[in-house]
Amino acid sequence: MAETTPTFEDLVKQAKDLFKTSFDEEATHGGSAPGRVNLIGEHTDYNDGFVLPMALPLRTVIVGKPSKNCQCTIVTSAVSIDGPLRTTFHLPSDEFILEPGSPKWANYVKGVVAHFDGQLLPFNAAIVSSVPLGGGLSSSASLEVATYCFLKSLIGETNLDRPKVAEICQKAEHTFPNMPCGVMDQTISVLGEEGYALLLDCRSLETFKVPLIDPNTAVLIINSNVRHILTGSEYPERRQQCYSAADKLDVKSLRDATIMELESKKEKMSELEYNRAHHVITENDRCLKAKMCLEKGDLISFGKLMYQSHESLRDKFQVSCSEIDQLVDIVSTIKGVYGTRMTGGGFGGCTVTLCESKVVSDIIKKVKSEFDANERKATFYVVSPSYGAEVLNF
Repeated sequence: MAETTPTFEDLVKQAKDLFKTSFDEEATHGGSAPGRVNLIGEHTDYNDGFVLPMALPLRTVIVGKPSKNCQCTIVTSAVSIDGPLRTTFHLPSDEFILEPGSPKWANYVKGVVAHFDGQLLPFNAAIVSSVPLGGGLSSSASLEVATYCFLKSLIGETNLDRPKVAEICQKAEHTFPNMPCGVMDQTISVLGEEGYALLLDCRSLETFKVPLIDPNTAVLIINSNVRHILTGSEYPERRQQCYSAADKLDVKSLRDATIMELESKKEKMSELEYNRAHHVITENDRCLKAKMCLEKGDLISFGKLMYQSHESLRDKFQVSCSEIDQLVDIVSTIKGVYGTRMTGGGFGGCTVTLCESKVVSDIIKKVKSEFDANERKATFYVVSPSYGAEVLNF
C-alpha cells in the first residue's frame, strides 16, 4: 500500500503545534514549498541542459514570528536528521558574519537568510516536512524555498519573483551546504503547477508546461530507503568531469555538443570524461523527446526513454547502485508499466515509474515480496503534479 502522507492542512497544523510547544507562542507567518521528482533529464542541469521535473504534493512548511531579541531560533520535527533539532544563530550584520556550521540541516536555512534580498527580521520558527530526507526528492530545495517564503511573510510581502527566488536559493545551497547543484530543484519548487510537469531549459531558464493529467496514468515513486555512505565528493567529481569533457570538445558546455563531435574527439579525453559526456548529450536528447511524447500522449515511447535514461545513468554516469537497479528490474517485469528509472542525484534514494493506474497495487505487492525480502523496506508514493511555493499568513 502506498504511503498516506499528511495533507497541506495537516502539515500547517503540525508546524503550528511544534511552534507553540517550542516557543509558547502562536505562529503568525509562514512559507511552504514542494519537493520534486524528476521524470527524466538527470545530471543535465549543471551542463546547461534540459530537465523534466514535476512538483510534488510532498511539502515543507515553516511557520513562526519575529523574535524579541536579535537572534533566530529554528526547530524541526525531522527526527531522522543528524544533530540537534533546535539551533540558534545571529542575523548577518556589520558586526556578525553568518557562516555555515552545525547542525548541517540548519545551513539550508542560514544560506537563504544570508542571501535574502529584502529586509531581515530576527525570528523564531518551526519546520515540518513530508518530503523524505535523502531520497533524491529535493528536500533541501523545498526547505530553502519555504524559508524564502517565510522571510517574505515576516516583512508583509506576498508576491514572489519566482525565477529570482530559485536563483537565490540555488546560491544559498552552493555557499552554505556547499553543494554545487544545478538550478532544477529550486526552479520547479517555485514554479510548479497542478497537472503539469515542467520542461526547463537550464541555460535560458525558459520553461514549458507539459500536461500530465490522465487519471488512468500514475506516477509512482519508490523510496529504496537506501543511502550509501559517500565521501561527499561524488557529485562535484561528476560535475568537474563534465566540465573537463566540454573543454576538450571546445564547447561552452555539454549542452552544445553532439554525439558526432564526441566520437570525433574521443581520443582526446579519458574514458570517464567520454562516458560522462555521452550520458549528458544523449540525456538532453531524451528529455526533449520525452516532452513531445507526453504532449502526444505516447506513453510507451516515453517509457522507453526512461529505461534508456536509467541504463545511461547506471553505465555511463555511474550514479546508480545495486538496490536501485534491483527495483528497476523488478518493476519493469510488470505489465502496464511504461517505464521506470532512478531519479535524483543517485547512490540510493528513489525510483520513478510511469504506469497504468490499475497496476500500482501489483507493483507494490511485487516489490514488497522481492525487494523487502532482503531486510530492506521500500516506501511508496503515488503522486501527481502539484503547485509551487507560497507565502503563508495566518
